[in-house]
Amino acid sequence: MDWGLIFRSTGQAAIGPDACYYALAAAGLNVHIGYTGLLNFGQAAFGAAGAYGLAVAVVTYGVSFWAALFIGLLVSIVLALVLGFPTLRLRTDYLAIVTLAAAEIIRLVVRSVRYTATLGGTDGLQAFGDAFFRLNPFDGGSYTPLEFRPDQVWLLVCAWPLVVVVLLVTFLLMRSPWGRVVKAIREDEDAVRSLGKNTYWYKMQSLMLGGVFGALAGIVFAMSKQSVNPDDYGTRFTFTAVAVMILGGTARVVGPVVGSVIFIGVLQFLDVFLRQAIDAGLIPGWVPIDVNKVAIIRLIFVGATLVLLMIYRPQGILGDRREVAIRDR
Repeated sequence: MDWGLIFRSTGQAAIGPDACYYALAAAGLNVHIGYTGLLNFGQAAFGAAGAYGLAVAVVTYGVSFWAALFIGLLVSIVLALVLGFPTLRLRTDYLAIVTLAAAEIIRLVVRSVRYTATLGGTDGLQAFGDAFFRLNPFDGGSYTPLEFRPDQVWLLVCAWPLVVVVLLVTFLLMRSPWGRVVKAIREDEDAVRSLGKNTYWYKMQSLMLGGVFGALAGIVFAMSKQSVNPDDYGTRFTFTAVAVMILGGTARVVGPVVGSVIFIGVLQFLDVFLRQAIDAGLIPGWVPIDVNKVAIIRLIFVGATLVLLMIYRPQGILGDRREVAIRDR
């Protein structure tokens, strides 16, 4: 077995674009679910808002890339307002259903034939990040020991500091009076309301903040592929981000990064390891595993591990059990 390839591929995945944008998406969910108690299952909608806000502004309307970045973030804020006004008074379980449905509605609208001229339909949009990659200071070739391409290195050099900024903003806000109010809302909204606080507006602010983080995740996702496609922002995007948040630790500032690095790294490790083991004949013939089933087997393994984690350590790797309960309001 080629252990060099296995560990190199694992390292690439653990610090690569996938880990980066899932850390951002999970950071947004951490604000929603972990700190405020808003059970948002529609984070993919905010990712799509950021990515399509950027891509449509550049490709369809000819806006500069840098202005389009702010448009993408603005679209996510508008989406939070539109989604939040009718839903934030719902109980947590109903809020989860509504946000999940809203994300799917947005995905189906974006991929519809009617808006193909503007949104690209099922083919999506491409060539919107040229202005960003023209600033790439790295020359050709691969970068050892993980062998990233120059465009990947440039994206990671910009994206991981963005993750640090998002975590720093979260850290400062959650230790401010605003953060203490939203955490109190998570624990007992009625008590906070009895003290004269407008809990509805605080929850709206939390939804907007986490939505902006989700939009940044969608933008990094789009830049890593250099294209946007509506099916990239389906339920898998949201629930992977939820798994990352739970794994790292709910209501922990660095939890999303820890969860993302481990989750994406383990998935890649299992993929390459199992393929190498099959090619080397290390798996007995009576075991029903072949290269066509590796992708499914690794998800089964990771899923079973997450189930055990929820049973024996529901607070995640870094979390505190006292902060994981979402009250049914």
